[in-house]
Amino acid sequence: MVITAIEIQAKNKDRVNVYVDGKYSFSLDIFQVGELGIKVGREYDEAALNTLREESEFGKAYGRALELIARRPRSVKEMNEYAFKKKWDERLKARIIERLSQKGYLDDMAFARFWVRARAAGKPMSRRALHAELRQKGIDSAIIEDALQDEGNEYDELAALRELVKKRRARYVDEQKFIAYLARKGFSFDAIKRALSDD
Repeated sequence: MVITAIEIQAKNKDRVNVYVDGKYSFSLDIFQVGELGIKVGREYDEAALNTLREESEFGKAYGRALELIARRPRSVKEMNEYAFKKKWDERLKARIIERLSQKGYLDDMAFARFWVRARAAGKPMSRRALHAELRQKGIDSAIIEDALQDEGNEYDELAALRELVKKRRARYVDEQKFIAYLARKGFSFDAIKRALSDD
């Protein structure tokens, strides 16, 4: 069996269609063509073509994983959940997670630091609530504690609480209901009293 044509896809210039014996056989990422040494005129047996088809599936799935991470960093657990949703088999999932990790695109420590910074900047919450949120995303407790310290810059829970008080105070006429709301967000009673007295 011979590769008779390699054509850039009309809708995706980063992928090519590969034709074997005059018929479409599979598509590859443009970089895979070079990596795999695919050329017009090269002969392959069925086993080698099946390997190339596996590479085609890997390229598509890896591209989707990169698109997901481009929107925002992900934890390893989140990527595993995405793989399950996409029905990737175990071998494909393991290979993608390994490649993403090697490239530094999938790193639970970097993810936890990103998450803490994002929450501190945009969604004030208690240290306890932040810890619980990161645990749900599959982050180990030791990694969470490191991220909350973030190279000596400890997560300022009181600053987060003050920010939340500033944002939500006007919605609550009843002080006790407001205190209960803040307590449900994971802040201690002492911290709440301090933030309200500063307000």
